[in-house]
Parts: sequence; structure tokens; C-alpha cells
Amino acid sequence: MTSAGLAAHTVRLDALVIDARTQGRRAVLAARGELVHGGTDTLGDALAALPPGITAVELDLAGVSFLDTTGLACLDLLAEYSRRRGVRVTACGWRGQPRRVLELIGLDTADPLRTGEAAAGGPTGPPVRTTSAVARERAEQLDVLRLEIAQLRHALDSRPVIDQARGVLMAAHGCTPDQAWEILRDASQHSNTKVHRIAAAIIASAAPDGPPPPEPARSALRTAAARHLP
Repeated sequence: MTSAGLAAHTVRLDALVIDARTQGRRAVLAARGELVHGGTDTLGDALAALPPGITAVELDLAGVSFLDTTGLACLDLLAEYSRRRGVRVTACGWRGQPRRVLELIGLDTADPLRTGEAAAGGPTGPPVRTTSAVARERAEQLDVLRLEIAQLRHALDSRPVIDQARGVLMAAHGCTPDQAWEILRDASQHSNTKVHRIAAAIIASAAPDGPPPPEPARSALRTAAARHLP
């Protein structure tokens, strides 16, 4: 039994695949790929497909090569599944970059779901963080990484719009790609408008009967073109 899912951002992410096998009343889920946004859906499908009567679930992550902060939601999903079904759940096999992420946020790298009750065979508790100063510092570092990831995703989403707007400016002014970028950047600065918003307005204005950019952006674009074009 195999469940597979693709990350929502397809920069170059591998599919998360989960192979499930049962051994009596114990289920082993072997994950491989990248545990990122959308991984909870794949994991949820794999858990939902388990046969009734399962009393223990082991998620083996030895085949997972990358984990981001959204992938950590899988731990909450496992803990909730354990509480709802009264099933003991473990998440083991952490190594490489996923293990370093656990270390950064102060989670148990052997099994972040392990609690005293779970160790005794009871339901799994929520992921427990250590309270050391090192763990707190690493958690702060992870917050910085989370912000950088969000900014990178925003940049990736905005890039196609900006590239299209540069094409419109190149066609309109007979300029080079670099000159088109300088016009966009200059207009953004002098109109106090984000580059991707000006780019979107340029693309809209290029469509048949499309609306012209707002006056502040239009004025800034004219001034920028005069400044950067011979």
C-alpha cells in the first residue's frame, strides 16, 4: 500500500511517498522523499488506509531527505491520530537535514513523539520541546529560517509576473532586459509601490482594453523610462 503526494511549491521538490505494511496489529509506514507542505495530506491518507485493529504505528523517516517547518505539522497529525484512536505512534529514523531541524527546535531526535505515557505503551503525546537555553536559541534560529523560506517562496511566486512585465517594457521601449528591470525598480522606489504590484499593473494594461496603471505608478514609470533610456 503506497500513498504519494507532491509539494505545493514545485521548485524542485520530490514527491513524498509512504509505503505501509502490517505485522499483526502493528503498522510500519516507511516514508521517502521530502516532508514539506502537502505532506500531511499524504500521511493522513496512509493512516486512513490502515486496517482496523491496529494498536501501534511506526513511521520510519530514514528515507526522508528534507524537512521544512510546514512538514513539522505531520508530528501534530500523528499525535492527534494517537489520541483519537488510542494507538501508540512512534516517529523514528531521523537523519541528515530532518534530524538537524529537530535539533534546532529542541525536539527529541530519536522520537519527537515519545513521552512517558507512550514509552509505557499508551497513546502518544504532543511533540515535547526541551527547555534548555540551547534549544531556545535554536528555536529562534528556526524562526529566522522560517521567515527566509516564506520570503523565498514569495519571490518565486512574484518572479513570473516581473519577467512578463519586463517583456512588456522591452516591447514598448525597445530596451534590454536589464534596462526594463531598472525601470521597474526605479518606479517601485519612487512610487512607494512593491515591484510585483507595478509589474502586475503593467501586464494588465497590456491586455486588450486593459486598464492603465494607477497614476502614481504611471508617472513613476514615465520618469524611470526617461531616466534609464537614451
